Amino acid sequence: MSEAERTIETPEDSSRRPEPDEPVEETAPQAEAAADAADEPGAGPAAPRRRRVGVLAVVAAFAFVLDLVTKIAAVEWLEHQRSIDIIGDWLRFSVIRNGGAAFGFGEALTVFLTAVAAIVVVVIIRLARKLYSTPWAIALGLLLGGAFGNLTDRLFRAPGVFEGHVVDFISVQHFSVFNLADSAIVCGGILIVILSFRGLDPDGSVHKD
Repeated sequence: MSEAERTIETPEDSSRRPEPDEPVEETAPQAEAAADAADEPGAGPAAPRRRRVGVLAVVAAFAFVLDLVTKIAAVEWLEHQRSIDIIGDWLRFSVIRNGGAAFGFGEALTVFLTAVAAIVVVVIIRLARKLYSTPWAIALGLLLGGAFGNLTDRLFRAPGVFEGHVVDFISVQHFSVFNLADSAIVCGGILIVILSFRGLDPDGSVHKD
């Protein structure tokens, strides 16, 4: 082959197209563009959201069992006994039977309060079907566990079904006597207020209102 022929063939060889079975190497700009496209929102299928029913159930069960155990212990060891000072006069354990709502309010409305507690339990269970937020699951779990705790007292303690008096044993100076179920209800309510102010809904969405 002459020198002129080699000179003519060189550009053709350098720009030739690859064969169908020949691997093609991506250039650096092409690789970066592909990586950027993969990282863009919506480039791939969105991960399915999971309902937080399990979190709600665990928190509710923990609050209910802790309340039940402490009430049983308080009745067994403290009822009809002298109060026990925990922190001087500021905090003491002293058992009373409360026919009203949390912290001793509404003592003449025992049956009505029992119905309200049952309605709260049903509403929370129905709401769990659309629960995708972990903070909301914790808040509603505290409410559910506390409501179950006091509802159990109203159904199974004296003087009778739907009229049972709730066991309260935590006494704080200049405040009413309460139990752990009351505390769980209050903590759950405060958390719900905070979540609402921050715009977080139970389904996990955030609103700007």
